[in-house]
Amino acid sequence: MPDPFDFADAPPPPPPQEQPARLPDLDALNEGQRQAVEAIDGPVLVLAGAGTGKTRVLTTRLAQILATGKAKPWQVLAVTFTNKAAREMRERVAALLGCPVERWWVGTFHAVGARILRAHAESVGLKPNFTILDSDDQLRLIKQLLKAHNIDAKKTPPRAVQGIIQRWKDRGLTPDRISDAEGADAADGHAAALYGEYQERLKALNAADFGDLLLHCLTVFRNDPEVLGKYQNQFRYILVDEYQDTNVGQYLWLRALAQAHHNICCVGDDDQSIYSWRGAEVGNILRFEQDFPGARVVRLECNYRSTPHILAAASGLIARNESRLGKTLWTHMNEGEKVAVRGVWDGQEEARVVCEEVEVLHTKGHSLNDMAVLVRAGFQTREFEERLIILAIPYKVIGGARFYERQEIRDAIAYLRVVVQPDDDIAFERIVNVPKRGLGPASLRNLHVLARAEGQSLVAAAEKLVETDELKPRARRTLGGLLDQFRHWRSLLAAMPHPDVTRTILDESGYTAMWRNDKTPEAEGRLENLKELVRALADFESLGDFLEHISLVMDNDEAVTDDKISLMTLHGAKGLEFETVFLPGWEEGLFPHQRALDEGGPAALEEERRLAYVGLTRARRRAFVFHAANRQVYGYWQSVLPSRFITELPDENVERGAPLGLHGARAGRGGGVSERTATVFAGSAWQSHARRSAPLIDTRSYQVTPGHGADQAFATGQRIFHQKFGYGRVVAVNGDKLDIQFDKAGTKKVIQSFVEAV
Repeated sequence: MPDPFDFADAPPPPPPQEQPARLPDLDALNEGQRQAVEAIDGPVLVLAGAGTGKTRVLTTRLAQILATGKAKPWQVLAVTFTNKAAREMRERVAALLGCPVERWWVGTFHAVGARILRAHAESVGLKPNFTILDSDDQLRLIKQLLKAHNIDAKKTPPRAVQGIIQRWKDRGLTPDRISDAEGADAADGHAAALYGEYQERLKALNAADFGDLLLHCLTVFRNDPEVLGKYQNQFRYILVDEYQDTNVGQYLWLRALAQAHHNICCVGDDDQSIYSWRGAEVGNILRFEQDFPGARVVRLECNYRSTPHILAAASGLIARNESRLGKTLWTHMNEGEKVAVRGVWDGQEEARVVCEEVEVLHTKGHSLNDMAVLVRAGFQTREFEERLIILAIPYKVIGGARFYERQEIRDAIAYLRVVVQPDDDIAFERIVNVPKRGLGPASLRNLHVLARAEGQSLVAAAEKLVETDELKPRARRTLGGLLDQFRHWRSLLAAMPHPDVTRTILDESGYTAMWRNDKTPEAEGRLENLKELVRALADFESLGDFLEHISLVMDNDEAVTDDKISLMTLHGAKGLEFETVFLPGWEEGLFPHQRALDEGGPAALEEERRLAYVGLTRARRRAFVFHAANRQVYGYWQSVLPSRFITELPDENVERGAPLGLHGARAGRGGGVSERTATVFAGSAWQSHARRSAPLIDTRSYQVTPGHGADQAFATGQRIFHQKFGYGRVVAVNGDKLDIQFDKAGTKKVIQSFVEAV
């Protein structure tokens, strides 16, 4: 059939208003950038360090090719990883040329792959109007296949099969190319056969998933040299953004298209390859010169973002990696501040001193939008979120929900709420069938009908239903078993510490196992968040106190302001920049992450180091690195060692000192650090405390309370100060909870540890 996207013989459209494309101004480029733009013909690898202007090089190079007549727009292929990057490239090239550009091939790998595939769909058994399935539809199809073959979904989780198939597609492997050994090792030996049937089922549905968009193209290229030759001749120049993030399938696709002219320019940074967990292969960029003999390598090393100390610290760190092509960033800026390395006693103090420094900077006129806290793992944001809420500092979590708004945390808290308050219908309804217990819509409808008719809670209605024949026997047994579990968990509260009870609930309910069996990349983070939840419980006297604390914390209307500090993971920070960056948790086991090291060995350590490099180079003016001497892991305290990355930072670019709190950031109001902490962290003596494990520590000995109220008794009529609500007067006292009439915020119920007498 005719190719609807074949523009090889089409005349170029007339320029709007008959304005010729103008040549871009190369005088505005530095020497490295200009070399990258002018090296038009032949293979070129542009090693673009952080903040060195890679987007400017890409867009100027593309504009130069078009303006000089080297190629027509439809003879240039430019691929990116995001639609945003593709859109920005289009807009900037049009601005450089002074006129719009039509009929060109600029887009994401998937978008361009789909465009080619629709023109040759019949070659792989599809029609041109095929449907692209999203992740949920893919999972539904895999579940159907498992059911058809009577494969136990518990032993062979659908998400695990989905992940394995996706990884094979990322490597450019069709079902017939899966080795017997690899197939036998995956999903109890079922994955290879399921992959083949999955692909056949997709064809029957006239559908493809995202992995197919390039995989099918590779099949077309492999089976039809004439089609491959057509695209090789059409694309005289190929430009690739973020080449270090390409997977094997993308690499094979690009290499096939570039074979005719070898005019391929890949822009990337081997030192910022941090996505191996989703298929990225750093080896693609490392072997570019082998794949394309005679390739020219241009290094962009002049950084326009960060100060010399930050760049030198980052460069000194990444130089420890062996698998890299090598470059050294430099800048014309003044020296600026050294990278500050601070030790703290524990995670709670870490959050406190970071937030105090944020307050100090904000008071001096620094925008919150120009500050970020970058963590290695998502669970680390909890303590920072709670502290920011206490201080009424607006914040946003980039790339994810706030800690207590995350799905797994809401589910776990719902279990705890039902244990403490059986009449909590909202909580019971949320988890009655999570994980799946076979309680279908009909059973739940009967439960709701009885509860409304009797004017009772859902739990009370359930207690009646399990004694009648209204439900089917299986549903009745399941519901009765769940009610028995809740009674059992409730009884444990009198005999066990509430963190241990919570751990028992998560295990015995099957909730932990549900996420452990989930093989998506997010599952590990969800399990870490659940562990952090259990850890948080240890700071409270009872489960009820914790749940009340959650209610008070979450009753925090988000400030109507666009000025907010950002919290995000290091993976989510790539491509962003801030005036001030806080990097907490630089400890062995957390960063570098122990699981990554166990699973990936030396290669994983190098990727963790690249992640540290990315974190440092997000900072324009200030970078603060924190490490704690103690971390509470799953309810138990451990003494921890500082990250090896800290010792790898060059001494001349780092200021190693006492915790920030010792500088009096908030002297007189919750500021300062205990004398114990100051002593422990003087010089390097604290390292004698850093052992791999330690006995359980009484958390009350080291707890840093939000204010001074934990050690005070308050009386009705007493004047107080609250860091969120301001000044007020106590109107009622109930244990450690106070009713306070605030001068501006009205009457609020607060925990006494959040206030101090004035």
